[in-house]
Amino acid sequence: MSTSSNAAADRFARLERMPLSTVGAASGFGARRTWASLIDLFRHREMLDLLVRRDLKSRYKDSALGFFWSLARPLMQLAIYFIVVGQFLQAARGIPDFAVYIFAGLTAIGLFTEITVGATGSILGNAGLVKKVYVPREVFPLASVGSALFNFGIQLVVLVLATFAVGKPPIHVQILYFLPSLAVLVVFGTACGLLFSALNVYLRDVQYLVELGTMLLFWASPVVYSWQMVNSIVNSQVLMDIYTNNPLTLAVIGFQHAFWVAGDTVPQPDHLLLRLGIAFVVGLVLLFISHRVFLRLQGNFAQEM
Repeated sequence: MSTSSNAAADRFARLERMPLSTVGAASGFGARRTWASLIDLFRHREMLDLLVRRDLKSRYKDSALGFFWSLARPLMQLAIYFIVVGQFLQAARGIPDFAVYIFAGLTAIGLFTEITVGATGSILGNAGLVKKVYVPREVFPLASVGSALFNFGIQLVVLVLATFAVGKPPIHVQILYFLPSLAVLVVFGTACGLLFSALNVYLRDVQYLVELGTMLLFWASPVVYSWQMVNSIVNSQVLMDIYTNNPLTLAVIGFQHAFWVAGDTVPQPDHLLLRLGIAFVVGLVLLFISHRVFLRLQGNFAQEM
């Protein structure tokens, strides 16, 4: 009896000597709280990996074609726009290799749309976990970013294969536009996803507004029409600058510049790389602000669900 009592006393003594760690949302203000939140996210990186895997597996569970369905929508869009816009409306006449041009734009805008829409509904979609256990709430929208990047990788492979199919692979210096364009899409998509996912907990209409907004941004970007067409129609330089400096417009043009070899001789916006760099910096600022808003609103997530 005394032996078991001594063992229990030793166990309690060891527990008393163990340092306590805070569990919950990061406290503090400004950059300190943001840094603490990032450290917390790093500690839960395995949870983030599990959520990404779960999202991908659940999306195509019991599906015979599996990940092929991640290509179904963009391929269907490609077919529709190529036939209706390219052939019936004669848009392909002024754009060489129209199929590659469209698919490059669809791949870019599709990544932003999937990140933003998926992240917006991620907190509500994981309400059971949010209410029962503590994990950094950011892992849910970030898991949507991870699954969107996986699907983007599949579409990117198809895009590259398409360039080889038309005999014009992207073996040129303009391929360097790919990375800054991708960075702009990911940063702005993540920033919007964090902000809207938090707001959607309090106002459920946000997810529908986001869907409408991404649809509007699609048509406001040169995906099924060319930037040169807009430049020839818009007479105001101010309006043209506003249109061109839209981060999505810059990213789409960057993708087209990288993979659309037939467009190497087509006029593009001046200083495109510089514009992308500025857009990336602005996106980082927006990401920081969105994260701060997310941290302020996350405290009442469980009560609002």
